Amino acid sequence: MNKLQQIALTQIKGVGPKTGRMLLECFGSPSNIFYATRAELHNIPGLPKTTIDAILSKDCLHKAEEEMNFLEKNQIQLLWINDTEYPTLLKQCDDAPLILYFKGQISQKLQKSISIVGTRNATPYGKRLCEDLISSLQGMDIQIVSGLAHGIDSYAHRAALRHNIPTIGVLGHGLQMVYPAANRDLAAQMTYNGGVITEFSSTTKPERMHFPARNRIIAGMSHVTIVIEAAIKGGALITAEIANSYHRDVCAFPGAVGQTYSEGCNYLIKTNRAHLIRHADDLIYIMGWEQTSKTKNIQLSLPTISLSADEQKIYTFMATKGHISFDDIAHAVNYPISKLSLILLQMEMNGHIISLPGKRYQIVK
Repeated sequence: MNKLQQIALTQIKGVGPKTGRMLLECFGSPSNIFYATRAELHNIPGLPKTTIDAILSKDCLHKAEEEMNFLEKNQIQLLWINDTEYPTLLKQCDDAPLILYFKGQISQKLQKSISIVGTRNATPYGKRLCEDLISSLQGMDIQIVSGLAHGIDSYAHRAALRHNIPTIGVLGHGLQMVYPAANRDLAAQMTYNGGVITEFSSTTKPERMHFPARNRIIAGMSHVTIVIEAAIKGGALITAEIANSYHRDVCAFPGAVGQTYSEGCNYLIKTNRAHLIRHADDLIYIMGWEQTSKTKNIQLSLPTISLSADEQKIYTFMATKGHISFDDIAHAVNYPISKLSLILLQMEMNGHIISLPGKRYQIVK
């Protein structure tokens, strides 16, 4: 598929991930969108006239050419949502970006992805928790995802590099710069064992409105989001809320009562928005990762029950797995998160499966 037209589609003002998907569903490919007539575009429900005019003008193709030149000059990968290199977990999210720009070395073979977020004003307590957690995860076939911001984000990236764990920084701006500038050297080091990734074109500035969008990618790329220190308001809690909306696990370290940067974590735990963890063993227990090396190939005689085609596909997959996470089911059956959530809820209500702690499921035998 023409990469120039892929980029151009995302350069059209008013075309975000959801509108882009709608256009692709209607026309099949970016090239077909740009060859569409005004009448065909007018038939798309809810498509504004300004967006139709922008598509027909094809000005975005010229912007895309400039972006292609930048990518080639700086050895940046373009990841289209259907590419095998596109992050698998993120692809399952309904609002995943159509395009990602990536510089570094990304691996799809890693079995576990953890995002770590927290305050920009990390205390010695938060830094110690971060170091102890990451050092204990060494050798567990994981990657660490964060936002390359000051504080807990930066400390998580640096700790991952110290312990030879791949780490990816998700940016709220284009790859023509690194923000904050103090992390430029850190970002360069990360490209040798992980890298930096963004949905924003190269010249996009780090404006405040971009960071919530950045946070959804942090949450979407990970099996679990861990909040180490956070105030009651801020980006870390936004990321945790997004992770919950994606049916991903959220964990938080508790902190002292009355401490500003413990309030957010304690609130998440109090309101059942996050599991309480004290160390890596708690995380491993909650995620069921201690079972990974003990997978058994068991053939079961499945009972005869009344299931829809979608339910049967899920049930057959789960039958030999014991208890299994929501993410693993989503990856196996390749359904959108919203659709899978409804199917699992129906199966649970019908008594075919049960839900377990840590967003895991098991069939009723």
